[in-house]
Amino acid sequence: MTNFAAFLAFRHIRRRPLQSILTILGVAVGVMALVTALSLTNGFIDELISSTLKATPHVTLVPFDGSPMEFDEGQQGAIAFRDDVKAVSPFLITQALISRRANANLGISGRQGFVQITGIDPDIATEIYSLDVLEEQKEALHAGESIILGSSLARSLNVFTGDKVLVSDIESNRKFYTVAGTFRVGNEIIDGVVAFVSIASLQELIEVENEISGYHVQLTNPDDANSVAATLTSEQGLFANSWQNLFGSLITQLRLQKILIAIVIYLIIIVAAMGIANILVLTVAEKTQEIGILRALGTSRQSIMRIFMLEGFILGGAGTVLGILLGLGLSLYFKFQPFPLPGDIYLITQLPVELQFKDFLWVSVLSLVISIIAGLLPARRASGLEPAEILR
Repeated sequence: MTNFAAFLAFRHIRRRPLQSILTILGVAVGVMALVTALSLTNGFIDELISSTLKATPHVTLVPFDGSPMEFDEGQQGAIAFRDDVKAVSPFLITQALISRRANANLGISGRQGFVQITGIDPDIATEIYSLDVLEEQKEALHAGESIILGSSLARSLNVFTGDKVLVSDIESNRKFYTVAGTFRVGNEIIDGVVAFVSIASLQELIEVENEISGYHVQLTNPDDANSVAATLTSEQGLFANSWQNLFGSLITQLRLQKILIAIVIYLIIIVAAMGIANILVLTVAEKTQEIGILRALGTSRQSIMRIFMLEGFILGGAGTVLGILLGLGLSLYFKFQPFPLPGDIYLITQLPVELQFKDFLWVSVLSLVISIIAGLLPARRASGLEPAEILR
C-alpha cells in the first residue's frame, strides 16, 4: 500500500508540472535565504568576537576607584599561579591626542586625532595580545621611543612606519614617537583608536613612577572569563572586568538579531507551503471521482490520507533539499569571497560566514514539518469523502 500511495502521489505531482516546480522553488528560495542568513549572522558574531579578542585581554583587573596602583610583582605572580590563567601582564593606560606635524616642503598637512595609549610590558604582551607586530617590534618598544598604531588610526593620520608623531596627554605632557608598525584586527573600535608603547615610556610621558593601571589576564579558556573575573575580584581586592561583560550587550543584540532574521525569513517558507496546500486542494477537487472509486474498492481512509500527505511531503522535501544545497553553495561562495563592509559602521571590514550543522538541521526539519502541516487539511478532506455520495 505504501508503494501504491507513492505511485499516486508522484502521478498527481506530474499532472501539474508547472505548479509543482514553482512550489518547490518557493520552498527552496525560503530555505536558501534562511540558511544563508544564519551562516552570515554566525560568521558576523564569531568574527567580531575573534577580532576583538586579538587586542582585548580576557580579564582586566583595576582598582575599584579607577586610580593608578603600585606595581606588585607578588600580586602578579599570585594571579599567574592559577591553573586557568595563561598569562598576566601589568598595563598602564591613558587618553591622549596624537598628531602628525605638517611639512610645507613635502606638501603634507598636519593631522591629529584621539588615541587610547596602552603601556605594555613588551616581553609579556605577546602572550596577552595576538598581534604579530608586538613580537616583531619588541626591541623597538623596549627602546622607549617607538609606538605601534592601529591601522585605521595610522591611515587617518596619514602616517607610515618610520614617521614621527606627537603625543600629548591631558596634562599637556608631550613626547615624540616613531611609528614602529601598525596592526589590524578588523574591529574598527580597536583599529581606529588604540596604540601601544612600553610601560616605561608611558610612565615617563605622564610623569609617574612604578605606577600601573592594573593587570591584563589571559585565560586558557576565554569562555570562563566571567567566572574567573568574579573569583579574582574576591581574591585580589580589585575590580575584574571580563571581555564578555565589556562586549556583552553588543553580542546579545547580535544574537537577538539572528533570531529575528530567522523568524522573518521563515515566513517565506510558510508562504511557499501555502502553495503546497493550494496544489493539494485542487488535486482533491479534480480527483474526487477517483477517490470515490478507490474507497469503493476497499481503500481505507488512512490510505487516502497517506497519499495526499505523501504528496505534500514530496513537494516540501524536494524544495527543502534544493534550498539546502543552494544555501550551502551561496554560503560557501561568501566564505571564500567575503563581501566587504564599511568598518566604521559594522565594526568589522568584511562579511564572514560560519556554517553550523545544527542550523541546516533545524531549518530542514521545520521546513518539512510546515510542508506536512500544509498538506494535512486537504488530506483530511480527501479521506473524509464518502464513496456513495461521490458515485451517486
